[in-house]
Amino acid sequence: MKSLVVYSSKSGNTKKLAEAVYNHLSGEKEIFAVADAPDPAGYDFVAVGFWLQGGQPDPDSQAFLAKIAEGQDLYLFATHGAAAGSPHAENAMNAAKSIAAKGHVIATFSCPGQVPEKVLEMASKKDPQPPWLADAPAAVGHPDETDVKNVVRLLVELDLP
Repeated sequence: MKSLVVYSSKSGNTKKLAEAVYNHLSGEKEIFAVADAPDPAGYDFVAVGFWLQGGQPDPDSQAFLAKIAEGQDLYLFATHGAAAGSPHAENAMNAAKSIAAKGHVIATFSCPGQVPEKVLEMASKKDPQPPWLADAPAAVGHPDETDVKNVVRLLVELDLP
């Protein structure tokens, strides 16, 4: 099986999860930042990690997700300042699924990720403030070791590559 892990990460949060996914995978595998990612068409399994912007996957990840081939096995994972399971996080994951609608989403994972101070400052000045801002203090220190274990645990439970 030929696997591809692609991630978009500004703060290192999503990259941390992507590396854990990559390290778990067996067989032929590659990992790329989304800006350097090859066309996903030649891969049996694609894992895509992204951060949220405006309640959706970041723009670079959206462009990559649109390239997913018909029926291609896909694992989506995300980091965000919102609480785990929040409507904000769930809506963003649903947006990712919609963009990659041709693919076969076999699993999703999302967890809080520590938001850089500069981003928090900018968000706090917006009117209205983003829905995730109140949850951001709880994201400090995430993704942590439990988050890393959980992003891989899904692959193990589903007997993925």
